[in-house]
Amino acid sequence: MKIAIIGAAGKAGTHLLNEAILRQLDVTAIVKNVATLSVENVSTIGKNLFDLTKGDLVPFDIIINAFAPLPGEEHLHISAGHHLISLLEGTSKKLFVIGCSGCLFVDGGKTKRLMEEEEYPQDLLDTSKAQLQNLQNLENASIQWTYVIPSAMFDSEGPRTGHYLKGGDQVLVNSQFNSYISYADFAVAMLDEIEKNEHPNTCFTVVSENVTAAS
Repeated sequence: MKIAIIGAAGKAGTHLLNEAILRQLDVTAIVKNVATLSVENVSTIGKNLFDLTKGDLVPFDIIINAFAPLPGEEHLHISAGHHLISLLEGTSKKLFVIGCSGCLFVDGGKTKRLMEEEEYPQDLLDTSKAQLQNLQNLENASIQWTYVIPSAMFDSEGPRTGHYLKGGDQVLVNSQFNSYISYADFAVAMLDEIEKNEHPNTCFTVVSENVTAAS
C-alpha cells in the first residue's frame, strides 16, 4: 500500500506523515515547497496541489488531502476537492479528507450543525461551509473516499495517546464532556482507518481524552 499525503508540511499533514513513518508505511509527502518539510529522509513530490496530474498519482493507492488554505482562501477547499475528484475518477484509488468540526450535527435529528451554534468560532465559519460543500461533492462523486472529521477542540500540541472513540456525523464528547482530539491521535485514527477501511464512502468523527487538562 502506497500513501501520498498532500499538504504534508502543515500541522495535520506533519502528524499524519510522522504516524505513517512510525508504522513503517510506504508514504510520500506532496508539498508545494519541499524545504518546508520538518521530516527528513522521506519520499517527496514538490508540487502545488492544483498542478497535480493523474500521472503524478499513479503510484499511490491512498491519497490523503491535508491541504490547509490560508485565511481568506477557505473557498480553495472546494476547488481542491473538485480537482482531486477529477484526478481519481475512473481509478481504484481512495481519497481521505480531513474535514472540519463545523460539519458535525449537534442533535440526534440531524437538523442543526455545529457551525450553526452561536458560540461557534466565526473564524472557522468559512472553512466549515467550504468543507461541508466538499463533503457533499464527495457524496455525489463516483470515487472511493472517506471524510474524517476532528472534534471541536483540535489540539496541535496535544500528545499521542493512541486511544480514541469513533462516531458518525454527530458531535462526540469525552469523559470531561468536551469535544476534543489532538492532532496526533487524529492521525492515529486516520491511519487506522486507512489500514482497516471501516468507513468507505462516508464520514466519521473521533474524540479522545484531553490528558493534559486531566493532569
